[in-house]
Amino acid sequence: MRNLALRAASAAVLVPFAIAVAYFGGWLLLAVCAIAAAAILWEWTVLVCDRADPRILVPGLVGLFAAMVLAGRNEPGAAVVVIALAAVLAGGLELRRGAGRFAKDRVAWAAGGVIYAGVAFVGPALLRRDAEFGFTAVLFVAVTVWTTDIIAYFVGSGVGGPLLWPRISPKKTWSGAVGGLAGGVAAGTLVFYASGMSKPAVAGVIALVLSILAQAGDLFESAVKRHFGAKDAGRLIPGHGGVMDRLDGFLFAALAALLIGILRQGMDAPARGLLIW
Repeated sequence: MRNLALRAASAAVLVPFAIAVAYFGGWLLLAVCAIAAAAILWEWTVLVCDRADPRILVPGLVGLFAAMVLAGRNEPGAAVVVIALAAVLAGGLELRRGAGRFAKDRVAWAAGGVIYAGVAFVGPALLRRDAEFGFTAVLFVAVTVWTTDIIAYFVGSGVGGPLLWPRISPKKTWSGAVGGLAGGVAAGTLVFYASGMSKPAVAGVIALVLSILAQAGDLFESAVKRHFGAKDAGRLIPGHGGVMDRLDGFLFAALAALLIGILRQGMDAPARGLLIW
């Protein structure tokens, strides 16, 4: 109950803040996304290296800052490229490191951390660029993910049953996963319909995909933490752990939403491509 109260109190502060930032957009949103991505990179680095390794942090943070500036100057493609280059540089610097805790996979973990943090920035930042549809697109993704997480938590706790993936996550159940999926689809479709968009059935299918990916993102982060023997990625958010713990599902879903939009309308109008069918 104490943990639930902490989660509720944190959500009561973070959710309105996130919605307000998404609504105003612009440099405010870019800065908040970059700060969140930087926090994720820090937590990832400490998790996999046991310390704040500058070989990963320096190129990663520089890449995130450059991506923020480029995205703000309407250069989304360049923002993606600079994050990829930062990941390559971090992997190259780690390659020169001597034997250590993750010597065998050091390049993959170093580059992967920069990419993971970069995804956390790129998804919402590039979706929100569209002045007409950007806010609705980000809200659609966020509400789908949040509802998936909330309903999965309560259904899993109340119903219980077989575990979803006991080797990775000892608490997540199939009942919670299905309940979260149903809740996420319903909430996402409601946001889509309330925003005046047509074809809510398409919205339901997209919300289904995003809900599945949100839960996959949660399991991915659980697998990383379990690999390194950690319960939480950090302690910044009471009841939730670190920023990485809070945004794991959202960054997977936001990336998928961005890619859907890009495939349909290109890099300049991904929000329109996501919402208009």
